[in-house]
Amino acid sequence: MYLEKINSPMDVKRLSTGELNDLSGEIRCALLNKLSAHGGHFGPNFGMVEATIALHYVFESPKDKIVFDVSHQSYAHKMLTGRKDAFLNPDKYEEVSGYTEPQESEHDFFTIGHTSTSVSLASGLAKGRDLKGDSGNVIAVIGDGSLSGGEAFEGLDYAAELDSNMIIIVNDNQMSIAENHGGLYKNLQALRESDGQCECNFFKAMGFEYKYVKEGNNVEALIDAFSSVKDSCHPVVVHINTVKGKGYAPAEQDKESYHYCAPFDVEKGISQAASDAEEDYAGITAHYLLEKMKEDPRVVGITAGTPTVMGFTPALRAAAGKQFVDVGIAEEHAVALSSGIAAAGGKPVFGVYSTFIQRAYDQLSQDLCINNNPAVILVFWGSLTAMNDVTHLCFFDIPVISNIPNMVYLAPTSKEEYRAMLEWGMRQNEHPVAIRVPANGGVTTGEAVEEDYSVLNRYKVVEQGTKVAILALGSFFQLGQSVVELLKQQKGIDATLINPRYITGIDEQLLEELKADHQLVVTLEDGVLDGGFGEKIARYYGTSDMKVLNFGAKKEFVDRFDVQDFLYANHLTTGQIAEDIMNIL
Repeated sequence: MYLEKINSPMDVKRLSTGELNDLSGEIRCALLNKLSAHGGHFGPNFGMVEATIALHYVFESPKDKIVFDVSHQSYAHKMLTGRKDAFLNPDKYEEVSGYTEPQESEHDFFTIGHTSTSVSLASGLAKGRDLKGDSGNVIAVIGDGSLSGGEAFEGLDYAAELDSNMIIIVNDNQMSIAENHGGLYKNLQALRESDGQCECNFFKAMGFEYKYVKEGNNVEALIDAFSSVKDSCHPVVVHINTVKGKGYAPAEQDKESYHYCAPFDVEKGISQAASDAEEDYAGITAHYLLEKMKEDPRVVGITAGTPTVMGFTPALRAAAGKQFVDVGIAEEHAVALSSGIAAAGGKPVFGVYSTFIQRAYDQLSQDLCINNNPAVILVFWGSLTAMNDVTHLCFFDIPVISNIPNMVYLAPTSKEEYRAMLEWGMRQNEHPVAIRVPANGGVTTGEAVEEDYSVLNRYKVVEQGTKVAILALGSFFQLGQSVVELLKQQKGIDATLINPRYITGIDEQLLEELKADHQLVVTLEDGVLDGGFGEKIARYYGTSDMKVLNFGAKKEFVDRFDVQDFLYANHLTTGQIAEDIMNIL
C-alpha cells in the first residue's frame, strides 16, 4: 500500500502518476471502510480524492495554505498530512474531527463547519501574507453548493481585486446537499457544456483569470492545471468538474442520500426503506405542509439547502412543486424572502437547523421582526444533544432568537402541541413566529392541547403543587416530569410542574401567584443558560424572596463530547436536579 507510507505531503510528491492513481483507490477504500462503520460526509470526500492528491503534489503545504470550504471535504487531505491512521485503524477513528482542525495539524488553518467561508478566510490569509511581505500560495477550495451562500459572493468580490496570489478551486459536482439551485449554477452548467469556453463567464466577469478542468477526477489533468497557476501573481479560478461520490456506485447514483451517512452495510448500501412519516417531526412537518399547500396556494415551504430538515424528500418536493422553494445555502436570503412573501400576503414556512439559523440573525431582526411580518420559522434540532461537533452545536438559538422584539418563539413539548402551534403560527397575522421543534424523539401524549396562542406569554400549569415550581421548557418538559416524580417518591414533595410554551416572554400573573406558596422556582432549558429563558425568570424574581435555580448548559464551545457525560457535567440528570433542589430548600 502507498497510503500506509504517506506521512506528509512530501511523500506524495515522490510518487509517479500511476502510483498516484493507485493511491486514489487506496484512499477511497479507506474512506469506504471508515464511513460505512463510523458515518460521516461520504459523497463530498469521495469526489475530492484526486483533487486533494493533486493539490499536495503541486503545492508546498503548509507554506502554501489550503483552506477547505465547509471542510467536510477534507478527509483525503487529513490522510495525506499525517493523520492516515485515523482512517485506517478503527481504534483511532475518533482521533480526528470531521472538519479541518488547526489543533490536529499545521496543515489546517481554520476550524470550519459552516458553508461559504473559504474564499473570505483565504483572502484574509493572502492579505496578511502581503502585509508582512511573505510569499507562498493561498488556495481556497469551494464546492458542494457553497457558492450559493452570501459570504462566498462577498469573498469572491473582494478576492477579485487582490493584486497578488490567490487561487480558488471551484469543485463543481453539480450538487449541494440536495440539487443545486440558483442562477449561478446555470452559468456553471454552460461552462461545463462548452468546456469552459462560453462567452458568459461569471468568474471572468468579476475579474478572475479562469481555467477549466473537464476531468476533475483525473490526477494528471489536475496536476497540469494546478501547476499552471502555482505562484500566480493575480487571482485565479480553477473550475474542476467532479463526480460527487466518485468510486462507489450507490453514492454516484443517489448523491443526496450519500452526502452524509450513518454507518451502513457496504454490500447493501444505505437503507432506502421508507419510515413512518409520522414517527419524527420532519415527516409530520412535510405532510402537514403538503396538506396546507393543497388547500391554500399561498402556502410555501422554504429551505436553505437542507430540504429534508422538514421532511421534503425528492418525491415530496416534486409533489409540492412551486410551493416548495430551495434558495441554496443562503439562510439570510431565506429569512428575508419569508418576510417578503408574508408582506405580500403569502404563508411562508422556513425550516432550518438550529446551528444554521444563527447565520441569519440580522435578517431575523431587521428584515423580519422590525417589519413584524407573520412568517413562520421552524428551528430543528435545537438541543444540547442534537449535534456534538463544535462547528454544529445547537445550543444557542434561544438567546439568538428569543431576545428579538416582536418575535414569538414557541417551545412545544409533544407532537400534538407542535401541530397546534404550527397551525396557529400559519393562521395568525400579527407576529413573526418561530417554533423550536422538539428534540425529544417524538413524544405523543394523546392529550388535548390548546389551539390558540394569540394571548401571549401564558404558561400552562400541568401539575399543581406547593413549595417548588418547575418550569420545564420544550424538549426538557419530560425531564421536568421525571424530577417532579422523583421529588414526590423520595422526598415527599408535591412540586408544581409548568409548561412555559413561550420562550420570548414571561407570565407575570402566574409568577406572582407562585409567591404565595412556593419557596423555589426551577427552570429547565435544553440550551445554553447565558441569555436564555431561565435568566428571564431569575430577573423577574430578582428583588423578591423567591429563590430561583436555572438548569441548562454553561457557555462554552465543546467538541465531540459524550452526551451523558456532558449532561452530567452540567447537572442535567434527574437525580442531580432533585439533589440541587433539596440543597436549596
